[in-house]
Formats: sequence, C-alpha cells, structure tokens
Amino acid sequence: MDQHAIFQGYAADSHALVPLFEALRSEEVLAPVLDLVPSTPAKTLDVGAGTGRDAAWLAKRRHRVLAVEPVSELRQAGRALHDENNIEWLDDTLPFLGRTKARGETFDLILCIAVWQHLPEEQHEPALANLSSLASRGGRVILSVRHGPGSPNRACFPADTGHLVAAAKDNRLDLLARRRSGSVQPRNQRAGVVWDWLCFDRRSE
Repeated sequence: MDQHAIFQGYAADSHALVPLFEALRSEEVLAPVLDLVPSTPAKTLDVGAGTGRDAAWLAKRRHRVLAVEPVSELRQAGRALHDENNIEWLDDTLPFLGRTKARGETFDLILCIAVWQHLPEEQHEPALANLSSLASRGGRVILSVRHGPGSPNRACFPADTGHLVAAAKDNRLDLLARRRSGSVQPRNQRAGVVWDWLCFDRRSE
C-alpha cells in the first residue's frame, strides 16, 4: 500500500476518526513524554497533526505551532475545531516535508505522534534526516513508534526501534529518553498495540 492509499483511507474514515481523535486528551496521549515537552513557549512543528488536538493543547500553553497534515479532511476539521491564533496549518508529508523545509525555518520542538507506522523502512532514514534539518540546535524531537496491527485501509509498517535510534544518531539526534506504553484506545489495547516513545535532542555542533 502506497502513501496516497493510506491518505485515502484516512479521508474515507474521517467522519469516524475526527470525533475519535478529539475524544482523546493530549495529557493522556502524551503522558509517557509529558515531562519532556518544554514548559516554556516554544516554536513547534506538529508533523501529522490530524485534527489539531495536540497542536491546540500546545497553543493554549503559548507555543507557536505549525500543524502539518496531508489529509485535507482532517486539516479542514482541525481548522474548524481549533481557531487558536498561534496555530498555522500546512499540507505536507514525511519523509521529505518539502513545503515545510521551503519555509527556511527551524523549530525548538518537533512532534511526530502516531505517524511513523505509515512509513516503510526505506523512508525511515530520510525522514529522520529531514526532521533533524528542521530542528533548531538543541531542539527536541519526539516520535511515537507503533507496534501492532493497524486498520486494513491504513497500512502500518514495522519499525525496529534500535535501528531508529542508531539512524537518528547518525543524523545529529541524540537519544534523551526511550519509553514504552500501551495504547490509550480500547480497541488498540485489545489488539495488543504498544508504543515506543523516542525523545531526541538535536546536537548543537
């Protein structure tokens, strides 16, 4: 299944996914790394922002957020649901994030939550390289890596967390924390889905 087919799957299911995503609390979703999210306002990139739930949570804490989401149905819902002035929306996608990079900006905090499972292995290293290039020196990158089955029309690919950590280091991202948690969604809990949370700091040299 290619990336376009995955986006189509999200679009087809958006009527059900929007309320599902919005019903989750950011504090619960981000609980494994909540202590690693900067408490002071930061220039933030939310890659795969979905409905903007986490972007809005950050914006209410005075972070300035660029919410990147390739699925127009989710992006439109996010704009309608979250009208905070310090959220900007952009249509872009991993692994290349070409439109984001074209802005010539770097970010103090980058979130990539519940996205990585949609990247096949050959896209992992370019995705990490591009996330690193968008992180400011000393900036923080937080990824969640899913292990377990996904929806039939939204393919999930396996990921070796150890390989990701090594590839990240090669791209100037030093591991700060690696934590495992269960899913916050009952359906995924029943399916045995677990998450690895990886937090990196961008090397300053």
